[in-house]
Amino acid sequence: MVFTLLAIMVVLLLLNFPMMIPLLVAPLVVAFIFFPNLRPELLMDQLLTGIESPVLLAVPLFIFAADIMTSGKTSNKLLDFIGSFVGHIRGGYAVTTSAACTLFGAISGSTQATVVAIGRPMRERLLKVGYSDPAALALIINASDVALLIPPSIGMIIYALAAGSVSVGDLFIAGIIPGIIVFLSFAIYSYFYAKIKKIPLADKVPWKDRLVFLRKAILPLGFPIIIVGGIYAGIFTPTEAAAISVLYAFLLEVVIYRSIHIKEMPKIALSTGLVTSAVFILVAGGQVFTWVLGYARIPQQITEAVLGTDPSALYVLVMVSIFFFIGCMFVDPIVVILVLTPIFVPAAEAAGVDLIHLGVIITFQAALGSATPPFGVDIFTASAVFNKSYLDVIRGTPPFIIMLVLIGILLVVFPQLSLMLLPG
Repeated sequence: MVFTLLAIMVVLLLLNFPMMIPLLVAPLVVAFIFFPNLRPELLMDQLLTGIESPVLLAVPLFIFAADIMTSGKTSNKLLDFIGSFVGHIRGGYAVTTSAACTLFGAISGSTQATVVAIGRPMRERLLKVGYSDPAALALIINASDVALLIPPSIGMIIYALAAGSVSVGDLFIAGIIPGIIVFLSFAIYSYFYAKIKKIPLADKVPWKDRLVFLRKAILPLGFPIIIVGGIYAGIFTPTEAAAISVLYAFLLEVVIYRSIHIKEMPKIALSTGLVTSAVFILVAGGQVFTWVLGYARIPQQITEAVLGTDPSALYVLVMVSIFFFIGCMFVDPIVVILVLTPIFVPAAEAAGVDLIHLGVIITFQAALGSATPPFGVDIFTASAVFNKSYLDVIRGTPPFIIMLVLIGILLVVFPQLSLMLLPG
């Protein structure tokens, strides 16, 4: 059955169908072949079950807020502010890129939105000061992956849905320290890379101008403070935070900055709707896929074959890291999280793994896989946005992949890095 399922998916992907088609068609065909007495309406019910969770309300709202800000001035104001403070140090433009991706990730929750919003202006700046195009592109796509760890992470929302009974707010808080570790690692690497490659230093910005840039960036910097602070303080839920982020983005770009005319909002909303519909179809298809696997007891067979009967917590986390990393190298992270999470969660619980820590490991591996060849989604996003070949985009990625793999090992071995900020 598993072979048939995979064969159908591979054939449909080779025929260039979008991922949602194999995800929907393969389990339906397999169900009717191997379980002819299965009532079709049960599968239809699973499609609706997959998207009925209130947790998913946050997804289109965060995407909408990100689309508004990507169309406006938020990203440029963040770049000017960060660049004014660190642009003059060795590797300052690269550090600015990493910091801006981290901050914008704390606003958008989307790696692809971060690639577009930060990558477009920063690529030109990096090239101008002496970075090669492959080095600039590799930095952009890997630094953008921090958006899956820093709240409001869409990947964490999907994980909470797939795992069940997991707090999205706690997941958001747990991702902060790992996200900061990734940023600091990239910043240190950028310093030594610039020193070795003799990248020229930029002029130091006077304090007078820094204060001007700070004043202009205060309102954009309010996004992560509102979202993280509000959730951490228990003022509002993640879904309410998503709604507030839309209102904040609207007021910022339409009313205060006037970078977007209100007549443009329907076009931005349509873009959000298209992305959201694709995400929700993937979520619905993932529910059917996992239900069919569960009906056939495939998860139990996989966990017994891979994990054995009494695995340790460390062994479970290592296997989770390997499976999710490899899976996201080939398939959209949302699909991988939806399909694999229900398989590993029972074994992780039995081994005593904290499900919040498990969520951080899974979203971290999803972030790593998103920028890893052969089919990391951010690679193709960058290729399309910057009109560069696949090889140009991946040529500079190996150092970042090595750093992220090492950080992944660190997170597995030291769970407190994920859990130290959680209350209690």
